[in-house]
Amino acid sequence: MGSDRKNFDEMLFGSEGVRQPYDNYEKWFGSEDPARLTKKSKEAEAFFRRTGITFNVYGQAAAQERLIPFDLVPRILSSREWTRLSKGIEQRVRAINAFLHDIYNRQEILRAGRVPIELISQNAAFLPQMIGMSPPGDVYTHIVGTDIVRTGEDDFFVLEDNARTPSGVSYMLENRETMLHMFPELFSQIKVQPVSDYPKNLRKSLAACAPHSCEGKPTVAVLTPGIHNSAYFEHSFLADQMGVELVEGHDLRVVDGHIAMRTTQGYKVIDVLYRRVDDEYLDPLNFKPESMLGVPGIMDVYRAGNITIANAPGTGIADDKAIYSYMPDIIEFYTGEKAILKNVETWRCSEPASLQYVLEHLSELVVKEVHGSGGYGMLVGPAASQKELSAFTAKLKSNPGNYIAQPTLSLSTVPIFTKKQLAPRHVDLRPFVLVSPNKVSITPGGLTRVALKAGSLVVNSSQGGGTKDTWVLED
Repeated sequence: MGSDRKNFDEMLFGSEGVRQPYDNYEKWFGSEDPARLTKKSKEAEAFFRRTGITFNVYGQAAAQERLIPFDLVPRILSSREWTRLSKGIEQRVRAINAFLHDIYNRQEILRAGRVPIELISQNAAFLPQMIGMSPPGDVYTHIVGTDIVRTGEDDFFVLEDNARTPSGVSYMLENRETMLHMFPELFSQIKVQPVSDYPKNLRKSLAACAPHSCEGKPTVAVLTPGIHNSAYFEHSFLADQMGVELVEGHDLRVVDGHIAMRTTQGYKVIDVLYRRVDDEYLDPLNFKPESMLGVPGIMDVYRAGNITIANAPGTGIADDKAIYSYMPDIIEFYTGEKAILKNVETWRCSEPASLQYVLEHLSELVVKEVHGSGGYGMLVGPAASQKELSAFTAKLKSNPGNYIAQPTLSLSTVPIFTKKQLAPRHVDLRPFVLVSPNKVSITPGGLTRVALKAGSLVVNSSQGGGTKDTWVLED
């Protein structure tokens, strides 16, 4: 675990009993028949299978499409805890947006020496095509997912920022829908803040970012790479919930300086494109020429101010884990305030002294690729074999700039329902944030991902984790 300190359990206060946010839930749970709960658990699995809530696992020949395991014990936060968390998330998201605007325009943070210039200039996620470009309303990060972990009663840390194309919001919505369907009586006893208005808020937020050239009600569409993408379920789900078209690259073309989609009545202009296609595949004329997923010429239309692309191209640099290590400085530089939510201590392996420390303490640390996501390409030192440690040592020495390292935190635990009883498992939280020119809106709760193996710290669905509903209590 990387620490001798006992993990903070979000439901139980050691010998003192149940923590206040879980009070009413625990009373309800204690009066329930375990056999009924086991039956409900199986019902939930059948519902997810029927609805098609699956994700694809890349790099495996068989069983590529998997069901994400759902746990029926909710994770519960008080309104006080949520108020503090949401203030910290909003501060961070505003700073990220200001940072992106700055590095693609005046670059004041680089001139002030607060972030090393080579971290930007040599970064694959930095798009020179965005230099001098200000998106409509100066919004770069229309949708953000901030991964947060907890180590104590008041100790929350941001683990990473997801400003490129954060996924998982469909699971947040379906988890709640499932709980409401299975335990309606629970929601009449316990007042939980709703999440169901997320699709409506998403559409409103995107429409508020329409370009100046838009006349009348903005037309919004969702761009998907197609049915084989791991998050296709989410793309189609969100388009359906927002009441907008789900399109692929071949459905779109440039018409009179605008992007238009093919419809039964001919081509119709799109004002806002919520794209779930990575930057390099977005426009074969400006990026990868062989891309079949994007739209030839969309970047020229974007630069001319005739379409909003959400999130803006080039936002991926804010997800970079080396940039992450500068986030406290970035927040202070743009807001003039100290960061409300702490960063996890981070060693940048590109720095010789840090690399030396990491190599000497590899068995105690978590090492991640600076551009990595989904739990791939990482090493959890305390759980690694001698062979894995040796292999990773060689990787670090050959390409140190590709990695950062962090301590293994004593992540908080939340109970899961297993074999008719409760058992603690580690969790993280991904709240979802919507940004428009005049508003930052954070859905109360988010996606709680849970490690289903006892003692495991890896919560990613691609690595065997599950999800649970996240409740934020009303006052």
